[in-house]
Amino acid sequence: MPTTNLQLAIDVAETAETKIRRLISENPVVIFSRSSCCMCHVMKRLLSAIGVHPTAIELDDDEIPALPPSADGSAATPAVFIGGARVGGLESLVTLHLRGRLVPKLMEVGALSSLIL
Repeated sequence: MPTTNLQLAIDVAETAETKIRRLISENPVVIFSRSSCCMCHVMKRLLSAIGVHPTAIELDDDEIPALPPSADGSAATPAVFIGGARVGGLESLVTLHLRGRLVPKLMEVGALSSLIL
């Protein structure tokens, strides 16, 4: 399952918050998680089964607060962003899929070009 796994390195030129915002804006689908997160693995499998290969970023504990907050104000992981918008965690992603809204959203942001049935 091809995914892009990047380490979020903090350097003097870019803060964790700035780098996270940049990664969200540069990639149609991004998953932020802690290392060896089983929920992140399930998210990547679901998206891969649909035909999307997300960028997966593993955060250190001190980088997690730099994530844009969810609707409830938390910066919990794993967190998936689609088209620059925070979708939420695994439960939110699965809910979108079961309601038939995930594929159209992925197509809208250009992460999925066509659906072959």
